[in-house]
Amino acid sequence: MIHVFCSKRGSGKTKKLISLANEKAMIGRGHIVYVDDDKRPLCQLNREIRFIATSDFNLKKMETFYGFLCGILSEDYDIDTIFIDGLFNIIDGNLKDMSHLFYDIEKLSVEYRVNFYISINEEEEKIPEFIMKYVA
Repeated sequence: MIHVFCSKRGSGKTKKLISLANEKAMIGRGHIVYVDDDKRPLCQLNREIRFIATSDFNLKKMETFYGFLCGILSEDYDIDTIFIDGLFNIIDGNLKDMSHLFYDIEKLSVEYRVNFYISINEEEEKIPEFIMKYVA
């Protein structure tokens, strides 16, 4: 399942994601991955959570990012949750052109039984219809 958190920059989405990730780590069912464009959240996350800073990689294209997610899942079959903080800080693109990426992420979610939590810096009123079904 995909859960999207959307609101303007500085509204507390990252704090919510970090808190949710830490809560899920305490339950301890499967492995958790937290993806961000920089290393700021690293010290706030439970040490059981695999943290990946995308600044170490060149992931600006939607297709490259999707391949990156596939690589994460192929490396560890025990992953049950992936947090993506600030999707458009990681990849370039227009929100309206991301339907294919969300379709592919939804297929990954179903096929590998992984929950995705994604934050987007955009007002809910400006979110395209294909994303609205995922808004938490």
